[in-house]
Amino acid sequence: MATDYDAPRKTEDDSESIEALKERVPDKMSGVVDVDDADNPGGFDLPGADLSDLDLDVVVLPPQADEFTCVECFLVKHRSQLSHETKLGPVCNEHDA
Repeated sequence: MATDYDAPRKTEDDSESIEALKERVPDKMSGVVDVDDADNPGGFDLPGADLSDLDLDVVVLPPQADEFTCVECFLVKHRSQLSHETKLGPVCNEHDA
């Protein structure tokens, strides 16, 4: 069965009068303030989201002898990923130009 997708589709809801539609639209000049602040996610308290009393312990290792820091991406890479040295420092294979 062929369907004409470009044909306008009108239902009974679409045929309401202009006056009925104007009655539904709130008056923009009214002094009513929208109390529901649904656009502000700061008002929501998520369960388990309070991490203020949690102490995080992270072990930071010093640079190893077989590692370098790429001067392009500033990531610590293994020496096997070293492309070349510039006057600024080592460059990894991913940023070899």
